[in-house]
Amino acid sequence: MSGAYVNLDDASDPAVTVTFVNRYIALEGGDGSGKSTVSHALAERLKTLGEEVVVVREPGGTPVGEAIRELLLDSDQLDDWAEVFLFAAQRAELAREVIEPALAAGKWVISDRTYYSSIAYQGRARGLGEKEVREINERGLAGAIPDWVFVLDVEPEDALARQHREDRIGREGIGFQEKVRQAYLDLAEGEPDRVIVLPGSMTVEGMVDRIVEVVR
Repeated sequence: MSGAYVNLDDASDPAVTVTFVNRYIALEGGDGSGKSTVSHALAERLKTLGEEVVVVREPGGTPVGEAIRELLLDSDQLDDWAEVFLFAAQRAELAREVIEPALAAGKWVISDRTYYSSIAYQGRARGLGEKEVREINERGLAGAIPDWVFVLDVEPEDALARQHREDRIGREGIGFQEKVRQAYLDLAEGEPDRVIVLPGSMTVEGMVDRIVEVVR
């Protein structure tokens, strides 16, 4: 767990370091797993505790990011590597424009998805290489990465049935989603201090209780 971030704008001055106390939380999981619902419920809980909270989503969150979101989710066809770089581009923009300023101001950031999505979806399920996809994204984020990643683990059949609007990636089918799910479980096993699995059988309230318990 890093718990700290050095603002790259001030990196030339070794005396200038911005330190955070694990206030950046990301919600992950397959399509339809309930990330948006849990992220907003968590934000409301933190606000009742007197905290300032910024909720963001990926792809999106900035004018550039929202434009890229349309390309990623609504295009009829997109090259797999183009998909990787578009996700990474909107993510870097979101980090600079929204996430870094919020953390620097002492606010909590709750993100509906983060670059772990690209590791699972493009790196594993599309077979482009988890290490390669991770490196591309971490280069653009330059240290602005989540302190905590909570994976909502829901059976793909159940998750897809919950979708209000099926997008291009959500149409990839059960086999694709099974690969995504396994990638998340493997990430949790490999990074137990950062990535935590929440069983889909838990209620939203129960998930929020567990997240607050962990981050405290």
